[in-house]
Amino acid sequence: MTRRLAVFGAAVAVAAAGMMLGMAPRASAQDWFTTGTGLGVTKVRLAVPETAVRGSAAQPFQKTFHDVLWGDLSYSGIVDMVSESFYPLSAPSQPSELNAQQWSAQPCNAYMVAYGNLNVNGTNLSLAGYLSDVHGQTATTALQKIYTDAATDAGARKLAHKFADDIVALLSGGQPGIAQTQIAYVSAHNGDKEIWAMDYDGANQRQLTHLRTISLTPRWSPDASRIAFTCYVPYRGAPSAQICMYSMLTNRLIAFPHFPGTNAAPAWSPDGTKLAFMSSRGGDTELYVANADGTHMQQITYAAGVNTSPVFNPKTGQQIVFVSDRVGDPVLYLANTDGSNAQKIDLPDMGYVVDPAWSPNGQLLAFSWRRPTGNYDIYVMDIVSHQLVELTKDEGRNERPTWAPDGRHIAFESTRTGTNEIWEMLADGSQPRELTFHGENESPNWSPKD
Repeated sequence: MTRRLAVFGAAVAVAAAGMMLGMAPRASAQDWFTTGTGLGVTKVRLAVPETAVRGSAAQPFQKTFHDVLWGDLSYSGIVDMVSESFYPLSAPSQPSELNAQQWSAQPCNAYMVAYGNLNVNGTNLSLAGYLSDVHGQTATTALQKIYTDAATDAGARKLAHKFADDIVALLSGGQPGIAQTQIAYVSAHNGDKEIWAMDYDGANQRQLTHLRTISLTPRWSPDASRIAFTCYVPYRGAPSAQICMYSMLTNRLIAFPHFPGTNAAPAWSPDGTKLAFMSSRGGDTELYVANADGTHMQQITYAAGVNTSPVFNPKTGQQIVFVSDRVGDPVLYLANTDGSNAQKIDLPDMGYVVDPAWSPNGQLLAFSWRRPTGNYDIYVMDIVSHQLVELTKDEGRNERPTWAPDGRHIAFESTRTGTNEIWEMLADGSQPRELTFHGENESPNWSPKD
């Protein structure tokens, strides 16, 4: 979605934010990790007072808006939220009411303040949102924008998400936030395994497919208009694993050709023109690449055993990582997208390695690894140096990581609470939080930006 930011005093504000965010990361043996994820730098101290309301009609939406905005910003990974107990007694509703010295002084000690006012006009809820730098003697307005949506609780949530994303984009040097993204996943909440979707924070959970069989491995297209997934549907009179396609624009299945054998684990190329997937149409389970409509299918692996779970390098589109048990236990391989130059990715221990997921910048690879003496846990590896960091540790079975489009968050499935549920965390493993709570839920896949 293209939107125009009204930025005032941008040279001053962006320079200030750049100074804070451009500070050197923490000195450690894992600088490669903090650099690759954008985490580990000094965070901006941000105050977010409760938004003012203009008229009684906007009052019912104040709490929802504030709670969602606070949650979005506190989970962004780039700001240090100032406790509301340290705020001055009066909160501004517009720049003329903001006293920079009150907000920058102890105990608040804020660097930036996000504030504004809500108003209802007919069936529309509008927000006048502001972000100001209060570190100097006088406040400098870095962001000033009017947001509009329906005068409903859902509309208030959307306004908060939009405002939060614009704030994160400004403070991170242009990398938008993830508050408006979604997570597709598989749920057996109503009995059969179907494809569901929810907002990134677990809200608005809804069922998409109604095939009443088994649906698995949803994968968003790069423009978020379609979800490719594995489905069990009739093929020549018998149930068969096939690639299915769901349109988020029409909210219905769209045609995709079916093939002999087992066909599963689709993955989109970064430009959305190709799909890679596994197929046993020729006997062995190999990887194939086809056009996004299923035409011009070409085999790219020729090795004994099972070859599955392909993922394209999202930055270049020129490489593919996949899982193969051609020499024993399942491990990761890196190859060109035509299958040439396939090389095993060596790790410092044995075990099962599955579920590869490439970070948006193409630098890091997340995967699930069951070491000989351990559990399935989520790891991240630098694709060039093969340096590793473990993100989960012996808290249930943790699998199927998926990166948020900002590269600062990862969703995954875990049995740590007894049943299989969807969780998310910052990409350094901190702040894990559960998103689903009912039934068996698995195979999350994070959408690109709207």
